Amino acid sequence: MALCANGVCRQTNKSSSLFRRLDFSTSAKHQNPNFVYKFQSIKRRAVVSPISASSATNIASDVVVKVPQNNTDSITHFDTNPAGCRDTPRCVRTHLEAKWTAFQSGKWSEFAGNVSGEWDGFGADFTKEGKPVELPENVVPDAFREWEVQVFDWQTQCPTLAEPSDRLLMYKLIKLLPTVGCEADAATQHSIDERNVGGVDNKASAFAYHSNGSYVVLWPVGGNGDFGLLEVEHCLVHPQDRESRVRIIQVIRVGNGLMSLESVKIFREQWYGPFRNGDQLGGCAIRETGFASTATLNGLDVVGVWHGSHVAANFQNQTGVFQELADGKPQKLVRDERGLVLLPKQLWCSLMETNGETCLEVGWLLEKGHAITSICSFSRDQKLKEIAMRQETANFDEMQP
Repeated sequence: MALCANGVCRQTNKSSSLFRRLDFSTSAKHQNPNFVYKFQSIKRRAVVSPISASSATNIASDVVVKVPQNNTDSITHFDTNPAGCRDTPRCVRTHLEAKWTAFQSGKWSEFAGNVSGEWDGFGADFTKEGKPVELPENVVPDAFREWEVQVFDWQTQCPTLAEPSDRLLMYKLIKLLPTVGCEADAATQHSIDERNVGGVDNKASAFAYHSNGSYVVLWPVGGNGDFGLLEVEHCLVHPQDRESRVRIIQVIRVGNGLMSLESVKIFREQWYGPFRNGDQLGGCAIRETGFASTATLNGLDVVGVWHGSHVAANFQNQTGVFQELADGKPQKLVRDERGLVLLPKQLWCSLMETNGETCLEVGWLLEKGHAITSICSFSRDQKLKEIAMRQETANFDEMQP
């Protein structure tokens, strides 16, 4: 006999313990020790769906577990008939707990916690030579034109949400109209560009992620019959400050067997709190400032011999969108000034072709001799081969060949 209340059935026989409401808290050991987890502490409640069984031997092969996430339920199936547990309800329950712990402790859930939240900052467009592009006249207040002030930067919001229990990510890039003085409370949205990775609204062709919140995503964005346009977005999180990141987007023209750089977009952003879907703006307290017209990187600071750790995701012969950046290994490389596009705030990017294959690179010089880079490699037929990230250290003792 089964007694049901609030969607949970309790058996009146000895197997009733299996069907009790179970609470599991996110274990601290699965959080990044160098970063404050951005989601509030959430107790995940596993609710076992009603099953009318008189003994553990009659338990269905699957238990449907509802996991509340941000007021929505996601559904996960766990096998409740592990070998050796068919006649032992306690063993089955222990198995369920172990499976759930393994499920929520993956690298994706750690990435989701680090990437989700309200990211505010500034963004700007650049030509393929690295020159800043002015904002359109119709969005710039008259006062700036009267004072002959050029405006290159958008103030931006980027509310981002990744589901810890499923490979789904969404963000909105919100551009705000320029204002005179500190008028953040009166800021008006100019445009909203929503992007989705995974699920029915997926717009990405490839997505590689690291548990610290960094990622690379490829967005096919159009073109015509002769060529296509591809946005390659590199999101790099500062290794010593997980609330600071840059997103560098290379706009690539693909056609006639060639890939070429069309333009570059940069967004410098700070984390301001948990995800609120853009309802709250950092305003005058924002820690970033406009940067498009500031000094560019000195190319001599990034050329030469570099060593670094390397994590990568292989996309050859892969049909899925998602890949984890993993399997770190040391590498040595030599960088010269060919193809370097020097950008403000110690940033750079490049597009290089070697033996018909194309390599896209972006980099962030954190301090002299230390940088982080993101690299996308494409085959001769413009198919993605690999996405990699490196933490690099310059070797000043080795001469550049």
